[in-house]
Amino acid sequence: MKKVATGWFVLIGSAVGVFALGLLASSITERRSEQAFSRVQFMKPIKEWESDNAVWGASFPREYNSWEATKNDATLTKYGGSGFRDYLKERPSLVLMWAGYAFAKEYNAPRGHYHAANDVQETGRRNETTPATCWTCKSPDVPRLMAKDGPNEFYKQKFDHYAGEVKNTIGCADCHNNETMQLQISRPALKEAFDRMGKDITKATHQEMRSLVCAQCHVEYYFKGKEEKYLTFPWDDGMKAEDMEKYYDRVGHVDWTHAISGAKMIKMQHPDYEVFQQGVHAYRGVSCADCHMPYKSEGGIKFTDHQVRSPLENIANSCQVCHKWSEDEIRGRVEGMQTSHLQMLAAVEETITKLHLEIGDAIKIGATDADLEKSRGLVSKAQMYWDYVAANNGMGFHAPQETARVLNKALKFASEGRLETQLLRAKRGVLDPVQLPDYSTKELAQAYIKPFVDAQKAKTAEPPKKVAAK
Repeated sequence: MKKVATGWFVLIGSAVGVFALGLLASSITERRSEQAFSRVQFMKPIKEWESDNAVWGASFPREYNSWEATKNDATLTKYGGSGFRDYLKERPSLVLMWAGYAFAKEYNAPRGHYHAANDVQETGRRNETTPATCWTCKSPDVPRLMAKDGPNEFYKQKFDHYAGEVKNTIGCADCHNNETMQLQISRPALKEAFDRMGKDITKATHQEMRSLVCAQCHVEYYFKGKEEKYLTFPWDDGMKAEDMEKYYDRVGHVDWTHAISGAKMIKMQHPDYEVFQQGVHAYRGVSCADCHMPYKSEGGIKFTDHQVRSPLENIANSCQVCHKWSEDEIRGRVEGMQTSHLQMLAAVEETITKLHLEIGDAIKIGATDADLEKSRGLVSKAQMYWDYVAANNGMGFHAPQETARVLNKALKFASEGRLETQLLRAKRGVLDPVQLPDYSTKELAQAYIKPFVDAQKAKTAEPPKKVAAK
């Protein structure tokens, strides 16, 4: 009887095991089929230059829904995040550093891709002379308009010329091919920069493309040509601060003349890709998307989370994939690094601001352009190096050693400029230190620079045309 019972037990157990294995195999097959289906199945064809993100979302709802989550993401990390942040209010010295330039009017943290098209229209930096080039990175409508009019003609137009045609914010068509969903470059400036460096961007791997689609916009750039306003990346000599200095010196580009010091200035934009390339994560082959758009799973399907945001908002899927520390330890390490970085930034900002004010005071006591040539050159260089770091997102995290090195050079240039200016004042018998204004708030700083900006505008304004007597 025991043998018979044991036999039945083995038989039933085997049957249950086989059944369970069958269910598991069926589930795996179903999930794989579902995953394959989700990757390649289009509910309806997506036409070329389709800029309506909802049309793409009909076929790729998971990616679309995660992208749409950026609409309501107002989370602030200690130094970043997707919420509103007024940088001029937090650091009023920036107003003085940008005296005579539009950034002194308004400089807010970017709120995320969903708000990009609206924010560029609402910014206080825009006016009737703003070129259409400023639309370039803000909407998937741009590739369509460039295809229609050509990049040259697109850049030449005024911003308002396309206001009625730019209706969609950063989304699917900016990075994906409408037929294959493969990552692709949709803006000419990045391709042109690679061509000038002798590199073939079409040979980039998929992992490299997971950063290059970001590099279409998250880079330093300038508008080449007084009339052309052609979007150009200054990478011909390399991506380091020294390389860009060399490039700008060679082409003679200047963004504006400082209203207080009279120095010829360069305004760096946001060289995120360039700085990232000099950090350990890029060295180890990590892409921008690995941290800011990590993979996630839903119903057994793995897909890229398109809620582009700070990794500190999603440590489990971003940082902890590689770093086996607790969330608290990871956040503490990152924020500690960023706090030290901010302290270096503040020290350089203070020194550059004082240098602008000291040059302005030297002008008051009769210093000539020839006298001030060296000091002005040093403050221009110091601020460009500072801005290479300050305009970079991540508060130094992307390449902490490189950003510290660049800030050290900026501080050196600014300190040398202050010494030069003090010697110049001493030669004229002025030994007392410059009386610094109160710029402890954004409002006080803006009020202080206003007379300088108004005087500069009056000096550069075209004289009224004479009307012939009738």
